[in-house]
Amino acid sequence: MKQLKTEYLGLSLRNPLIVSSSGLTASLEKLQRLEAAGAGAVVLKSVFEEQIVNETAHLEVYNAYPEAADYLHFYLKEDYLEQYIGLIAEAKKNLSIPVIGSICCVSEGGWIDFARRIEEAGADALELNVFFLPADPMVAGAEIERQYLSVVRDVAEKVSVPVAVKISTHFTSPLNMIQGIRQCGAEGVVMFNRFYEPDINTDSVQVMEADIFSTSADLRGSIRWIAMASAAFPDLDIAASTGVHTGADAVKVLLAGASAFEVCSAIYHNGLGVIDRINGYLSGWMTEHRFTSISEFCGRLNYRSVAHPLAYERAQFMKYFAARGE
Repeated sequence: MKQLKTEYLGLSLRNPLIVSSSGLTASLEKLQRLEAAGAGAVVLKSVFEEQIVNETAHLEVYNAYPEAADYLHFYLKEDYLEQYIGLIAEAKKNLSIPVIGSICCVSEGGWIDFARRIEEAGADALELNVFFLPADPMVAGAEIERQYLSVVRDVAEKVSVPVAVKISTHFTSPLNMIQGIRQCGAEGVVMFNRFYEPDINTDSVQVMEADIFSTSADLRGSIRWIAMASAAFPDLDIAASTGVHTGADAVKVLLAGASAFEVCSAIYHNGLGVIDRINGYLSGWMTEHRFTSISEFCGRLNYRSVAHPLAYERAQFMKYFAARGE
């Protein structure tokens, strides 16, 4: 499938299917199976600074010497990072596809330290899994956006590997935020992050965890913003994330302007064979429509390219329901 070759973050991919950060990418054995199944690249399971902080706090409860907290934090942090760095080194030694590191930190120093260590380990690129929950009513949206951009700027200034930022759908003006991310030195954005979501069990009357997996229906919101962002920032790489389950989903996000797409839930639901099915559908669709490369149709239906761009701006159902009558 030579026709599926593409570029993302300056990296050469044999196809645009990237397996996203998850338990699927947490060990060398799993990574090798993903490569054999046909993945174009992998994003390693995120290393979470918050997990280290929480574990340190848990151990402090059983420690009679509070001054040991700093040592515990340092030890745990080094242990987690050494394991992660070891996985990167092994992956680079044994895989021929690009290996992208992923971090989610809570401290300013953590972002920079983790990023540098991952670059030194040989990762081909870095994905920043950034999310600040706007839970404080006294903190304005502009301040939260400033925190995001500060992280991106600090990391991009300290590493030389390409940086992509996995963003959420919660910004008031996603395009303005993407512009800021681009100006801070990131080469790409991943649209969009999928977070833990709570649910309520009405039988036990307790807060519970909602279903963590996506469906193809989750892709609809992404298509609008991918189409608009790819038109506004043609020099920025976009990876679609959340909702790509089929070959048709893959075609849609590429037509909207994504350079690549990340897959996770589809593999959990359908096994590794779904990778080949998605790539096979994409290849067959390209042959049917006489495209010899992805660049020939990538962004063909983005906001700038379609005859009626208002189709991406329309936010109400008035026309739809009026046509249906009572």
